[in-house]
Amino acid sequence: MTGTIDHVMLRVDDLETSVDWYGTHLGYEEKDRHEGDDFSIVYLGPEGMADDGAMLELTSNHGETTEEVGDAWGHIAVRVPEGELEAHYEQLMDEGVEDYRDPESCGGRYAFVKDPDGHEVEIVQRDYGARWSLDHTMIRVEDADEALGFWTRKFEYVEPRSRWEASSFANYFMAPEDGAKESMWLELTYNYDGRSYTMGDAWGHLGIRVDDLQEDWDQLMLREADDYRDPDACDNMYAFTKDQDGHEIELIERDLDAESLFPF
Repeated sequence: MTGTIDHVMLRVDDLETSVDWYGTHLGYEEKDRHEGDDFSIVYLGPEGMADDGAMLELTSNHGETTEEVGDAWGHIAVRVPEGELEAHYEQLMDEGVEDYRDPESCGGRYAFVKDPDGHEVEIVQRDYGARWSLDHTMIRVEDADEALGFWTRKFEYVEPRSRWEASSFANYFMAPEDGAKESMWLELTYNYDGRSYTMGDAWGHLGIRVDDLQEDWDQLMLREADDYRDPDACDNMYAFTKDQDGHEIELIERDLDAESLFPF
């Protein structure tokens, strides 16, 4: 199982407002769009993103507004070149982006802003990957050992970059063992105080790109993953499982050279 992170799905109130925000401030371009009867989906990403890079999927449900941003999902992180954090942050401030945590409050290592729906966007410095490309997404877990075991056993992920274990919390960065440097990473955050989290519906799912949907699904079932929506239930276009905390994980095959990024 390769298990490259393909996309992160966020739900938004006003799709065009959100598409414009990511296009104006992060230079994201529309990679593909699907208009359903009750919902619309847009895939976004920076120009020149790597083949193994992840996309941002924005979903808007027609006639529904005010999605709840729970705390079980934390943020997406986007990359800027080393030494350019302050300049890019100031540019966003000049453009009227909502400030959340400035570089100074983060020790000059990163910063946070918010998109129109209140989703947190971290800005990190990397010496690789396209400018503003997705670096990682952070989810909060209630048991670090269970979470690490899930991603290690079910998806064969490892901790290739770093871990941070402080006095009150720990962060673990997970990815496929042979994943490309430009690919997206998963950050697991564990707080030691035993708190629980609200999932909300503004955070949708994490999309995992697999080589063979049915074969990889069968392997997950052998490894006792949650049978949430199997391939048959999804017309053999994709499938969904859940981690130990209820975060939804989509499995999808992706032909990057196909006319459409959507399987339907």
